[in-house]
Amino acid sequence: MHASCLCGAISWDVAGPLEWLSHCHCSRCRKAHGVGFASYGAAPADRFRLAGRDRLGRFESSPGFDRCFCTRCGSVVPGDPVEGRVFVPAGNCDDDPGARPLAHIFVGSKAPWYEIADALPRFDAFPPGVEAAVLPDRPPADPPGATRGSCLCGAVAFRVEGTPFAARNCHCSRCRKQRSAAHCANLFVAADGVRFTRGADQLASYKVPDAKFFTHAFCRTCGGSLPRVDRERGFAVVPMGALDDDPGIRPQCHIFVGSKAPWFEIADALPRHDAYPPT
Repeated sequence: MHASCLCGAISWDVAGPLEWLSHCHCSRCRKAHGVGFASYGAAPADRFRLAGRDRLGRFESSPGFDRCFCTRCGSVVPGDPVEGRVFVPAGNCDDDPGARPLAHIFVGSKAPWYEIADALPRFDAFPPGVEAAVLPDRPPADPPGATRGSCLCGAVAFRVEGTPFAARNCHCSRCRKQRSAAHCANLFVAADGVRFTRGADQLASYKVPDAKFFTHAFCRTCGGSLPRVDRERGFAVVPMGALDDDPGIRPQCHIFVGSKAPWFEIADALPRHDAYPPT
């Protein structure tokens, strides 16, 4: 199985299928990926190879545990082995990882705007048999007010002050690599509807060279996905996983389902479009 970040600077290979693929709803995964849940599988360290370590960024999201990302494009990438296994984000895979999700974990921390529609087992934290510390959710970076959001490390904070006009789940291959997840979940608001309250100078961005608009905005310190203000088109794209509050809007449809990951099944009843939704 071959995988890579959005820009291709970091790539990795796994010999054989991933093990214990699951969807994690913890606040740290949501912040790191900018989505409602992250999907990880495990690979024995001796079956895993990574290239492009010179582009590897690290952020210690909990004591002794680093979350890694590409410093050029912001994609989440695998970190160091834990007890002989590397945890691999399935969203970056170019090939079928040879596994299907087994459960939802950390459902006790689930985003209020995301509803689980499939019949997979659900666990409030780790599944039975996993002995590890359960950390509290990260508190919001700003005091209450308009809908708040922030990156994983808290260096960048923002507010959604405008009224969102759309929210969509996108399954295109670029979004899957950008967020290192099954699909992205984006909220759309007028360009002046997002205000950064802290750390705007910590924003980095990467534009796909052969795309007209596709750009990933992220925190330089932790790699967490952040809003991108598109002045040319007059709107801002807000990764819903970065939100600290309920935005009052739910994903309205799935787009680019024709590019959907083979390991992820859409279980809800939202409208589906093979590419862009009808105008």
